[in-house]
Amino acid sequence: MSVFQYNRVDFFFTCLGLVFLLLDIGLDIFAAVSFYQEKAYVSLSILLLFLVGSSVLVQAYSWLWYSYEDFERQTKVESCLTLSQLRLLHWLQLGIYFRHAGVVEVSIRSFCTKMTEGCAVYLSHDLSMLRLIETFSESSPQLVLMLTIILQRGELDPVTVLKALGSASAIAFSVTTYHRSLRSFLPEKEKQQIVSSVIYFLWNLFLISSRLTSLALFASVLPCFMCAHFFCSWLLLLFFVWRCKTDFMESPVGEWLYRATVGLIWYFNWFNVVEGKTRFRTLLYHGFIVADVSLLCGLWCWRMNTEELYFEIPHTVIAAVSVVSIYLFGLLLKIIYYKCYHPNLSKEELKGVTSVEELARSSPLSGDEVDSGLVSGRSFPSPPAPDLKHNKRMRKLAENFYS
Repeated sequence: MSVFQYNRVDFFFTCLGLVFLLLDIGLDIFAAVSFYQEKAYVSLSILLLFLVGSSVLVQAYSWLWYSYEDFERQTKVESCLTLSQLRLLHWLQLGIYFRHAGVVEVSIRSFCTKMTEGCAVYLSHDLSMLRLIETFSESSPQLVLMLTIILQRGELDPVTVLKALGSASAIAFSVTTYHRSLRSFLPEKEKQQIVSSVIYFLWNLFLISSRLTSLALFASVLPCFMCAHFFCSWLLLLFFVWRCKTDFMESPVGEWLYRATVGLIWYFNWFNVVEGKTRFRTLLYHGFIVADVSLLCGLWCWRMNTEELYFEIPHTVIAAVSVVSIYLFGLLLKIIYYKCYHPNLSKEELKGVTSVEELARSSPLSGDEVDSGLVSGRSFPSPPAPDLKHNKRMRKLAENFYS
């Protein structure tokens, strides 16, 4: 029977995620103070809207997942709180930070003992998904806002470009961390080479950077139309999410919240939400985004060329073509990744996790480990019984991601 392995790379990603969390908090405070000192109250209001909206969204997910699990807590950090204290922390927008503290606790313990507890991988996954939601509801819009202000002020210089690239890298890193969290549930995880994560990080970096830059270019010349563009695009994407008939959350309200969130994520980047063949849906999505990026860059070129602004005409064309080309190059890297590094598993191969859940529920010895190696003739990880609800949520995402 195989067990989950928590290697040095996973521990490194957990620690680095904590560093990015603290850095993100510091940068948010710095940005808010800077806007206030500059008396840029409109920008400050938009920034606070992103920060507060994202925080409320993430806390809502955290609380819903606790409720789905009957408020069972697997770590000492979380267990020291009563239900009333846990509710208060979520109202104070601090719930996710205690989740992070719990993940750090089990990560250090698992790394030191060289043996991973079942809850370590599940808790790490939940945190990775919460960070992913926060990334696309706060960090991505915030980077678009910053780039828009920079373009409007004409403050393009190498240092500014490097800062923007660093922010985009943090977003791509969050996506990569979520990806590695999903791959933790694969058999023979030790074959997950670091190069696969590097390629995954790079193509996400190119796609996300191009998308965010096109939105910032458009917003810098036609800011009044930015809200209309987002709302119309989000409604269209929400419709397609609904047509996909997602089944991730355990309540109707939670499911619609999830669909609305996926529509928000799709506005910036692709995120698979249903099992089965995804080639057609992926092609349709990227075709839409390529057309949208081209349209936004084209409108920026037209606006810049019809007014005497700080860019010369050839430079605007080169910049617009470069943004679209970067997105296409990112798609090329994505194809290479899926051809060479992505584990394409069938639904039957992923049923080891499902079967463990069913066996544990039917077994009178529900507290004992179930030998999932008997399922499908392959050696699958064996999560303990208390993590079954985590397991159900994880199984859905794993089937969607690897089918």
